[in-house]
Amino acid sequence: MTDKTTSRRKFLTTGAAAIAGGTAAAAFPNISVGASPIVLKVQAAWGGGIFLEFAEDYVRRVNEMSGGSLKIDLLGVGAVVKTAEMQTAVHKGVLDGAHLVTAYWYSKSPVASLFGTGPCFGWSANELMGWIAYGGGSELYYELMHDKLRLDLVGFFSGPMPAQPLGWFKEQIKGSGQMKGL
Repeated sequence: MTDKTTSRRKFLTTGAAAIAGGTAAAAFPNISVGASPIVLKVQAAWGGGIFLEFAEDYVRRVNEMSGGSLKIDLLGVGAVVKTAEMQTAVHKGVLDGAHLVTAYWYSKSPVASLFGTGPCFGWSANELMGWIAYGGGSELYYELMHDKLRLDLVGFFSGPMPAQPLGWFKEQIKGSGQMKGL
């Protein structure tokens, strides 16, 4: 064997080993031993009930899937700001996120109610999600958030509420007699 053959063989062997090593290294995520997780403070608009359970389930799933690199701390209703101020707090960086219904922002703009619970005899929850995803709703939402309210936020729509029974009323309905003339 000549030096040239040995040299070529050594080059090919070393190159193959380097490629295999590089591929193996790239296949494993960069994990820093003892690195602190990124912690996000997210306030919920719910004091209890199924919507708080939805938020807790979401937080649990994200925390588990992150493998410890991300931790969402779910804060209770009113823990940092009032519910009506949650989106402004996220915009200003006081909170990292909020779990609430867009219709809660009605005081900021009545258009927000288009993205929350609608009145009776309207769309179902699935139809609302279809409009948001495929019918121009997400573009209208972006226009509301960025152009009208001037908030730098991204909304993730999930689990829409169906239409509210009997619609909305300015005063509490306490008896069937109040339904006359509505």
